[in-house]
Amino acid sequence: MVQAKETTSCEPGGILKLCPLDQVQRIQQEKASEIYPIKKKSSQRTRLALIICNIEFENLSKRTGAEIDTKNMTTLLQDLGYSVEVRGDLTAPDMAMELKSFAARPEHASADSTFVVLMSHGIREGICGKKFSKDVNDLLSIDQIFKSLNTQNCPNLKDKPKVIIIQACRGDNVSWRDPTKGSLFIIALIKNLKEYAWSCDLEELFRKVRSSFEHIVSRAQMPTTERVTFTKAFYLFPGY
Repeated sequence: MVQAKETTSCEPGGILKLCPLDQVQRIQQEKASEIYPIKKKSSQRTRLALIICNIEFENLSKRTGAEIDTKNMTTLLQDLGYSVEVRGDLTAPDMAMELKSFAARPEHASADSTFVVLMSHGIREGICGKKFSKDVNDLLSIDQIFKSLNTQNCPNLKDKPKVIIIQACRGDNVSWRDPTKGSLFIIALIKNLKEYAWSCDLEELFRKVRSSFEHIVSRAQMPTTERVTFTKAFYLFPGY
């Protein structure tokens, strides 16, 4: 039986389990045509990730605890081999500019994937900028987020996994956050990635995250998966 190796971490949610080399090689051989190619860690692999987290707002409540989400997501993505850029307390135009700048980074040409994490207040139509109010439409649309990383705007990531994670309320879909531990969704996401990324592809991992919310009485908290365009399985192979 193959077992994961472990790497120590002081972050909540346990440790990131590493994928043994023989497990990586077995999956790559058995599922060669069914998985995205992943580059082995080296100076030539330049993975980037972007986190945008709005905490302080001019007209909305402070997202207390979100700084913990930023810290823990940064550590997780770094442990998975990504150089993480963090931006915060931005207007919608500033968020759009950061996404455009990130999509144009030349490092993506020698990367095999990317993660983009956006955390803010939100409504059904999109993600709130720091100036949003009922009179100020400081809003980044979901369409704009996805378009910023499409092949036209980010050709260096063509046919590579691009994972966009949004932590925000979406109309009736409430997002709960503990001021001392962070948001329930980010906590569950990190926990499952640390525990199962060594053996499961990303879609399996997201199913585990959704499953972890089934015990919650209010279904308004249930995370959703949108616009899945993966044509193959995306294995992160932690430690590889």
